[in-house]
Amino acid sequence: MRNYSTTKRVLVTGGAGFLGSHLCDRLIADGCDVLCLDNLYTGAKQNIEHLLGHPRFEFMRHDVTFPLYVEVDEIYNLACPASPIHYQYDPVQTTKTSVHGAINMLGLAKRTRARIFQASTSEVYGDPEVHPQQESYWGRVNPIGERACYDEGKRCAETLFFDYHRQHGLEIKVARIFNTYGPRMHPNDGRVVSNFIMQALRNKPITLYGEGSQTRSFCYVDDMVDGIMRLMSAPAEFAGPVNLGNPIEFTVRQLAEQIVDLVGSSSSLECHDLPSDDPRQRKPDISLAQERLGWHPKVQLSDGLPKTIAYFDDLIRSGSA
Repeated sequence: MRNYSTTKRVLVTGGAGFLGSHLCDRLIADGCDVLCLDNLYTGAKQNIEHLLGHPRFEFMRHDVTFPLYVEVDEIYNLACPASPIHYQYDPVQTTKTSVHGAINMLGLAKRTRARIFQASTSEVYGDPEVHPQQESYWGRVNPIGERACYDEGKRCAETLFFDYHRQHGLEIKVARIFNTYGPRMHPNDGRVVSNFIMQALRNKPITLYGEGSQTRSFCYVDDMVDGIMRLMSAPAEFAGPVNLGNPIEFTVRQLAEQIVDLVGSSSSLECHDLPSDDPRQRKPDISLAQERLGWHPKVQLSDGLPKTIAYFDDLIRSGSA
């Protein structure tokens, strides 16, 4: 039956989330049939409402911790809360989403012989001892800390993906995604870009943890989607893991100052105690992505931030945030 239609059937778990909804847009634009799966724990129908009437788009409310029986050619597994506020709210469920979700999606890929992508994370490196982080680095993660439900859940998911690859011959793709930002981020997800923009737009103090000297690298969502799709279409023998992110590093304080300036805000900067296990440095080495995928980010922070600010400004003006 797979040859009945030449249209590629693609499943996107977490498809109503920030990154997932942009991926759905790109897949639809590329002519795919898209099944968007989301339990709407952190995703939102507003992110995909422009697609709901499209003949090649279907939304299904479903939790990946339960098995799914559909016929697909490709699977993008993005389902999991990605911000500390959301994944620490129900840490047991977060671990289940990463681990049980991976098992269920890998089982589906095994049955349908679908190529499957795993959205892993830079958090597998924990609070790193090497800088920048290369894929060969095994990480420094506290397995019993407050962030472990996400960090270790994603590490276990990577293990499962490579075991299914070795044991069952599945075609897998694993990307370690670094900080990504852009329109459709959740306004209350607790991540620095959304936090700072919302505080600046409301002229409230900008919350810095420590002195704001910890570093992050910020990749615009369009660049990230491009990297994900390049990895998915790469030759089968290249499974990853591969870092996807912007290697240009900023301190959190520099980000805050840039957002305040772009907004024209009167917000001051306020320092608070550092959260538990907060990484001090985060910067990807993307040499592998450049070599094997021909990929590197094109959108600079100075170009991506105004688009993101405009999105949050519209949310506030419409009363949606």
